Amino acid sequence: MADTGGREGLTATAPSEVPARAHARLPATRLSRALDTGLYRVGRVASWLWLLLIVVILGNVVLRYTFGEGRIELEELQWHIYALGFLIALSFGVVTDDHIRVDILHERLSLRQQAWVELYGTFLLLLPFLLLVLIYAIPFVAYSFASGEVSQAPGGLPLRWLIKAALPLGFFLLLAAAIARLTRATAVLFGFPAPLEPGSEQPEARPGESG
Repeated sequence: MADTGGREGLTATAPSEVPARAHARLPATRLSRALDTGLYRVGRVASWLWLLLIVVILGNVVLRYTFGEGRIELEELQWHIYALGFLIALSFGVVTDDHIRVDILHERLSLRQQAWVELYGTFLLLLPFLLLVLIYAIPFVAYSFASGEVSQAPGGLPLRWLIKAALPLGFFLLLAAAIARLTRATAVLFGFPAPLEPGSEQPEARPGESG
């Protein structure tokens, strides 16, 4: 059984790619480390979507105000990219602990009390919401694919099911992030999965440090 009496003994070193503040309180487990690292990498790759969004917006503005030619497909592409980036960013925010917490008492709680908050909040609020969205999102995408749905706007984008598929994708990623955080809470409260000891793994190289 893991010692749950002290904060320092339970706090495991986070994967080097993930900001340390994301794991400053609850200990990491093997599953949470694998999930968090994978989700963090997905989020870093998806961050390039915002640069692409800026390029598309600027291109559309130049076409409209310089050449007097607005493109409906570029306008639709803008909100497609925004939707995809936002939905992927949900899980990234949980992994890096950058999401907004409205509980002003959270930082004043002990480690075990914080773990109980995470446990009940995940089980009673987050997981039911995620499952509800996924239950309705998958048929939503399947119908769009089966019907060959396209944009109703003249000159709009085809394959409407692709952007709709971003909804279950984003919430599947968020579900993985929730499971990772849940295992960290149960590691504190019940000792399973076993929390990783500080320094139990060799640190990984940060992107860009090798070259």
